[in-house]
Amino acid sequence: MTPTVVRPPILLASALALAACSIPPKPHLPPLRPDAPLSGLAGDAQWPDPQWWKRYGDAQLDALEERALASAPALDEAQRRFDIALRSIDIASAEGGLSAQGNAQVQRQRLSENGLIPPRFLGFTWYNQGDLSLQFKYDFDFWGKTRAAVEAAVDEAHAAAAERSAAELLVSSAVADTYFGWQGDQAHLALARDTLAALERSRALEEKRVQRGIDPPDALHQSDAQIAAAREQEAGYAGAAPVRLAALAALIGVAPADIPLPAVDTQLPADLGTDLIARRPEVVANRWRVESALRRVDRARAAFYPDISLGALVGLQSVDLDKLFSAGSRMGGFGPALHLPLFALGGLHAAYGISQAQLAAAASQYDASVVDAARDVATQALGLRQLEARRSERARQLAATEALERSAAARVRRGLADDRSLLAARAQVLAQRDAMATLDAQAVAAELALTKALGGGYRSDRDVPAGGTPAGSPPSSARADSR
Repeated sequence: MTPTVVRPPILLASALALAACSIPPKPHLPPLRPDAPLSGLAGDAQWPDPQWWKRYGDAQLDALEERALASAPALDEAQRRFDIALRSIDIASAEGGLSAQGNAQVQRQRLSENGLIPPRFLGFTWYNQGDLSLQFKYDFDFWGKTRAAVEAAVDEAHAAAAERSAAELLVSSAVADTYFGWQGDQAHLALARDTLAALERSRALEEKRVQRGIDPPDALHQSDAQIAAAREQEAGYAGAAPVRLAALAALIGVAPADIPLPAVDTQLPADLGTDLIARRPEVVANRWRVESALRRVDRARAAFYPDISLGALVGLQSVDLDKLFSAGSRMGGFGPALHLPLFALGGLHAAYGISQAQLAAAASQYDASVVDAARDVATQALGLRQLEARRSERARQLAATEALERSAAARVRRGLADDRSLLAARAQVLAQRDAMATLDAQAVAAELALTKALGGGYRSDRDVPAGGTPAGSPPSSARADSR
């Protein structure tokens, strides 16, 4: 019987068919949340401006923000991550296309006396060998493996750029919150000193009445207790100022140095649920990571296809170094190469499974970040509305106590009462003003937190549909975000 001869084309076709049977299906983007769950909270306000702090009209705050965003230590790490992401694009791009490698080698070798060619037949045991070569290789990216790697790196660069914006928002909001907190402490301190002055005047009157036997000594002890409590409160506000300044200095990255609360706005944008996704930098970063994970699944899938490359080698080789550069030492080679992953399918399937799990994890993280962003906005908005209602009622209380103070002052002027009633009314007014200052400071802090929750003026420069799969942009699009 004549043996069957398997021709190379048939063998190649069989190998390709075997490899094709193991290729997994093309991946699809998991379903993602199309908007933030914020029904019922929309208003008619505008989204924050990128330099949102300028709406307060405070030149000192503007200078602090500018300095913080130029030199804050917290921004350095985010910038380094962005730079690393840009370098990753170069690495991914270098994996495909044309590559060249130069080689130079000089060796002193000894032949084995028990080898295939014993030294006695050659007449020498030791010999020199020199090699000079230039190797070229062109990888045909037919299946998009290199392209997927580049697109994944570009998406990671977009995510790093969004994270850098998130770090800038964190720093700017912390600077404004600390600055207005310091201003609030100064307002409290001024009221505490006014209260202390009123209590000391009241004590002086009580002391005279006790000395004349009109009032018992208990009234004087009660005044002393009130003065001690007022001094404690004054010391608390006076001590808070250096703490605020130290925190502000740490945010900016400088040594501590010395540096009326604004009105607040409780309105929200109308397109809150849909636009919030594109205005929260950490949500945008997670969205780009979903895109990057999808590209990595594409790359893992492309690894199942055969690699086709074209190689060439030119160089010089000689066992006699004196003749290395002679014409007879020329060598060369040229030809295509085909790599079939027939015996590595287990590892490829494992890598593909990992990439799918990472895609699912990235999608879950994105959905969670959308829900967290919605919860953050709702919490800050509802808290700010509650504070506005409390401030309104506190304003009515303050107006009533101020009316009582005016009545007491009128009775003193007509001689119907002594200064104690006026000082008591004054103390009530100062107490109401201090409570109002506390609510004002809380309202400003809540508005700053809401501004931060709304993204602080950030807007993704490239919209990514929540359920879409846009093609990856070239590396230059990521570099455009670099400063």
